[in-house]
Amino acid sequence: MSRDRGVEDLLRELAPQVLSALVRRYGQFDACEDAVQEALLKAATLWPTQGVPDNPRGWLVTVSAHRLLDEFRSDRSRRRREEAAMAATPQSALLAAPADATAENERDETLALLFLCCHPALSVPSQIALTLRAVGGLTTVQIAAAFLVPEATMAQRISRAKQSIKASGASFTVPDAAARAERERAVLHVLYLIFNEGYTATAGPDLTAPQLSDEAIRLTRLLRLLLPDDGEVAGLLALMLLTDARRPARIRPDGSLVPLEEQDRSKWDRRRIAEGVEMITATLPRGQVGPYQLQAAIAAVHDEAEHMEATDWPQILALYQLLERMAPNPMVTLNRAVALAKVRGPAAGLHLLARLESDHRMTRHHRLIATRAHLLELAGEHSAAAEAYREAARLATTLPERRHLIARAEATRKDRPGPGMPAPPE
Repeated sequence: MSRDRGVEDLLRELAPQVLSALVRRYGQFDACEDAVQEALLKAATLWPTQGVPDNPRGWLVTVSAHRLLDEFRSDRSRRRREEAAMAATPQSALLAAPADATAENERDETLALLFLCCHPALSVPSQIALTLRAVGGLTTVQIAAAFLVPEATMAQRISRAKQSIKASGASFTVPDAAARAERERAVLHVLYLIFNEGYTATAGPDLTAPQLSDEAIRLTRLLRLLLPDDGEVAGLLALMLLTDARRPARIRPDGSLVPLEEQDRSKWDRRRIAEGVEMITATLPRGQVGPYQLQAAIAAVHDEAEHMEATDWPQILALYQLLERMAPNPMVTLNRAVALAKVRGPAAGLHLLARLESDHRMTRHHRLIATRAHLLELAGEHSAAAEAYREAARLATTLPERRHLIARAEATRKDRPGPGMPAPPE
């Protein structure tokens, strides 16, 4: 690891701790977050050449506090309020690096920060952006690049999110038991969406954005440290590890997509597979099973198969049936249709897919049409399959997926039986 990368990792680890310390002391999440970002940028510039200070957390808190005081002095509209706050606390105390917080305090503060960034007053895109910046320590430039939007657009999104939190009057505390479960689901959902965007980008020239997948895994590891007994947190982390383990085999050197059945499984990350399998195996028997645990169990069945033909499709089908009852979702039904086709034949899978075609969320989704094309191909309906692949390619939002679907359409067209040749049996 280079020195610069070591500094970057340290700053991302310290970012939520420093922001939590400032918000606890001064309130005003928006002003504190801006101050911490400036301190992080200053550290990223100075530390690689001047060395990391003996107390890096204290250094960041002190620099952030200086920035806050400068902001308070320059803002006339808030002068009286801030002067009153500073009069109540000596300036030397404001600028002093805090004593090391207890592990329990740091745990509660980081958890409170995660809950604050996923406040229900925010839209999901705003929750994602604010979590990546405030908890993940990513800069606005980095987040904008990952989501393929202009920096100004992402800056506006983050600014609106902070203003929404301020307007909502949200406090920097862990919610009570009644609200915590709902907020925890929001946090898990945001981390899940960050990972998915990294594993399969929604748009652009690249199939993946690895920095987002890596950050989602890092933040979910952090959440598991905060909530070590939560089965769904463990399930989500196991799901991420088991899925991300396939990434090295998922893209060819030219950037093109390699579907699961064609992947060289020797390239899969066995260390992550072992960690994910061990985690979900230990978690499932402990208590109530949730959707992330079921998805992790499905991923484990895939990853433990030595080759595609060895996959335990009946077990995957049973898990998808349970998942669909627990958390109905058109994507779950789509995946169940594939498993059903593997167990009972493509006609059964196509029959299930027909139910999704009336779902407004899926009617123009390229994955529904690509799945139909795949099952038509398995059924020997090559002409219909080729047309469906072409339609899916027209709707695909990333270049690698579009190229893959076009290639499948061409290959399926060439495989079509000629005159007098019987079609392959179903």
